[in-house]
Amino acid sequence: QVQLVESGGGLVQAGDSLRLSCAASGRTFSSYVMGWFRQAPGKEREFVSAISRSGGSTRYADSVKGRFTISRDNAENTVYLQMNSLKAEDTAVYYCAASGRLRVVVTTTEEYYDYWGQGTQVTVSS
Repeated sequence: QVQLVESGGGLVQAGDSLRLSCAASGRTFSSYVMGWFRQAPGKEREFVSAISRSGGSTRYADSVKGRFTISRDNAENTVYLQMNSLKAEDTAVYYCAASGRLRVVVTTTEEYYDYWGQGTQVTVSS
């Protein structure tokens, strides 16, 4: 089992940047595919980005491609989401998630993620 704790959210203006962090504890961090999801008020949770165990493969939602960058530091048991050129529509609670399924290399599918953090609020004012 793995425990996930997100940090780095806050209130920023449109065009600003934020870096979210997700610290993991428990079993070997490098054995998990990691993902970021978000949920805006009144909307369903949606995929944002994912990264493979080694960090060599990544995925992004079209809405964030070119603005967000996911990375991981397996030595520090942490996954990051660098968010640049933030827009008001990026306002949401951002969740970190981990998939321990062996056949998953990197996935955008929420159902494949077994562990979730508590979320961190990102608010972008226009």
